[in-house]
Amino acid sequence: MRDFLGTGWAFPVRIDAHGRIALAHQERDIEEAIHIILLTPKGQRVMRPEFGCQIHELIFAPNDATTAGLAAHYVEEALGMWEPRIRVMEVIAAPDRESPGRLLVTIRYEIKATHDKRSLVFPFYRIPGEPETTRLTINREP
Repeated sequence: MRDFLGTGWAFPVRIDAHGRIALAHQERDIEEAIHIILLTPKGQRVMRPEFGCQIHELIFAPNDATTAGLAAHYVEEALGMWEPRIRVMEVIAAPDRESPGRLLVTIRYEIKATHDKRSLVFPFYRIPGEPETTRLTINREP
């Protein structure tokens, strides 16, 4: 019934219990697509150099309001360009009080086809040496 939201490879790519490529369906596919867009630096994909997010240009930037503003702008721009199934409602970036090298980017969005409002927090590590793996925190809004 909700197949119109799509199906794609699960991220990270893995094998399912049947020995096939694991798939993500509907809302989970959208969440994983957002993750892929934000984790891909622009220019990384040779055949699609514009794909991705410019947030990675801020890796050595100071953890201040200017950097947070640019991060929010880059995230909103990338999602607007590469994820047509959502409408970005708000992007807020702020330094993480618990980790001085990390920006927390909060994204509020609506799935266009279902009007389902959701939010996620994308942790962006500004300095080398921090963990490269990130975990999105997904919340369904009332």
